[in-house]
Amino acid sequence: MKFKSINNMKKWGLALMFSVAGFLSMAQNKANTAYPFDPATQPLKGSDAGEIIERRFSDSKLYPGTQRTYWIYIPKAYVPEKPACLYVCMDGIQYNAPTVFDHLIASGEMPMTIGVFVGSGQVANDKNQPLRFNRSNEFDKTDDTFVRFLLEELLPDAEKQITKDGRILHFSKEANDRAIAGASSGAICAFTAAWEHPDAFSRIFSSIGTYVAMRGGNEYPALIRKTEPKPLRIYLEDGSNDTWNPLFGNWYEANLLMESALNFAGYEVAHTWGRGAHDGIEATNIFPDVMRWLWKGWPAKVQKGSSLNDLLTSILIKDSEWKEVNMHDTPVGNLYSDEAGNLIFQNQLGMVSQLDSTNQTKSILKLASNEHLIGTNANEICITDSKGTITCKGIKKDRVIAKGIPNARNLLATSENNLYITQAIDDSESKLWLIKSDGSKRMINHQPLGGTNLAIYPNHHLLMQSEQHSQWIYSYIVDEDGSVKDGQRFYWLHNTDNFSWTENGNMTFDRKGNMYVASVMGVQVCDQNGRVRAILTLPAGPISSLVFGGKHHDMLYVVSGGKLYCRKLNVQGAEPWMSPIDPDSQGAG
Repeated sequence: MKFKSINNMKKWGLALMFSVAGFLSMAQNKANTAYPFDPATQPLKGSDAGEIIERRFSDSKLYPGTQRTYWIYIPKAYVPEKPACLYVCMDGIQYNAPTVFDHLIASGEMPMTIGVFVGSGQVANDKNQPLRFNRSNEFDKTDDTFVRFLLEELLPDAEKQITKDGRILHFSKEANDRAIAGASSGAICAFTAAWEHPDAFSRIFSSIGTYVAMRGGNEYPALIRKTEPKPLRIYLEDGSNDTWNPLFGNWYEANLLMESALNFAGYEVAHTWGRGAHDGIEATNIFPDVMRWLWKGWPAKVQKGSSLNDLLTSILIKDSEWKEVNMHDTPVGNLYSDEAGNLIFQNQLGMVSQLDSTNQTKSILKLASNEHLIGTNANEICITDSKGTITCKGIKKDRVIAKGIPNARNLLATSENNLYITQAIDDSESKLWLIKSDGSKRMINHQPLGGTNLAIYPNHHLLMQSEQHSQWIYSYIVDEDGSVKDGQRFYWLHNTDNFSWTENGNMTFDRKGNMYVASVMGVQVCDQNGRVRAILTLPAGPISSLVFGGKHHDMLYVVSGGKLYCRKLNVQGAEPWMSPIDPDSQGAG
């Protein structure tokens, strides 16, 4: 059947696509209209064009109360027996995409691809009058909410549809077979979707993207430079006269910064910079060539690039990737390690488990219902009970090291025989205790909003403590008697969850003095001066705990999405119970 023209689309769809409160200015630069003629922009004659299905969707759990229209393009030659590649685009049908797809699929310049064109949501009353436009809230955010909406809600709904001639729809689940695109806020939405889930999308077209200070998009150039490269191929388009509202920043310059950052980080990136304004003229003109470039070489996979980030290159080993550790135990709480590099953790059944360097797991201690693991001391396992008694269980004997510290959360044992223990008072404060080798117990810090995670610098002269509901980590000077003083908020972490202050996990050091922090964004690696210099991510999402283990303590273990992963690094961990070492200074920075 012939395509529906946009003029014949329902009034609701037209409003979503072209009347979203000034989404695309119609200001034009005449130089932008000149582009070499491409036959792929002209409609096919006869019955060779694909089919378009129009759908309404109003059953979202992630965006409750929203209604939206979306469209599905199915190529004429699509057969259900083989899953098709997928192209997702925000703000409905743009760039004359169905016509271009007809041509490029027929010519073999892009694979068999089904298109899903997604309108933004809005909440309306019983008279169908909009009460709230959801477009910026959905598209401009830099978290994973919208891509989850696509993967968990909208795409499954799309895959339930059937063509007029009875063909069912199957989308490939491989990221390499999926592209995502958008203009303006839809462009940053497309980038965020692939950035957050490179396991779901590998190819991105960003047109006049809003990488400006709306909802955190201005941070992307910095994050791209710090984050380990992902297997993404990106095409950027913008014009030097682009701006919808200049109070958010210079839109064209923001796109230039994105391109510079992507090049620095080793991405396969192409761009077209014109003289256009905030419109879709140039993007529509170049769209056939954009698709040819995004899909070039398919089905060969899009590869990760090599970053120029010196910290990343110093800690990563080429071709060493994250590997899931397959085991029945689910870690609960923080990960710890012992002198042999075995991983020690509490599992979901109330057992303390040990994972050795060959990834073999065994249970080594059954905990009572009122006990939980809070740390290790070389060859001891340290637990606490509901009465506040803390016991370290060794190979030959057990020893009670403290009493009267209820709600003890974490224990850090140093080679100087100092034991530091955090005690949670409530959601607004904590206490830090010092237990000496003679058994004496002393509270050395009572911190409002003090967190319960600790780490010590490799030379043991600095003690770090997390802060509750914060992206800051405190640094304290360790006195000769083991007490702490001169605390400052020193380490600052990134958070693309729009600064919702999601609680971070624990932290540890390597022997170069870099600190590794478990966070919602992944493993954030800070230099000696408290700045995030590298970020390691996993598709499984936020990281709740981490530790160095393995025979040489060069294997980083993390818990992400309730699963355990490991990765060999080019650095070794500096566990608190190891002898102090002095890392080479990184200077004042």
